[in-house]
Amino acid sequence: MSPKSSTKSSAGEGGRTSTLFTPTRIGVAALGVLGLVFIFENTRHTKIRLIIPEVTMPLWSALLITGLIGALCGAYFARRRS
Repeated sequence: MSPKSSTKSSAGEGGRTSTLFTPTRIGVAALGVLGLVFIFENTRHTKIRLIIPEVTMPLWSALLITGLIGALCGAYFARRRS
């Protein structure tokens, strides 16, 4: 094996690792973890009015559903933009 091929493979592995943990991805992951902690800390039941019916459900599930709907909307608009 020549010295050129051995340096290319080691540089390629380092490049892949550096693109895996970017500051933006770390920030998004931290916000996601904080969001989940917030959701699961709020476990009491609450009344929620959905247009006409009134539903009693745990607050964490209402927050989780709202977060998922927001994430889906964000992904949809990000995809349409590109």
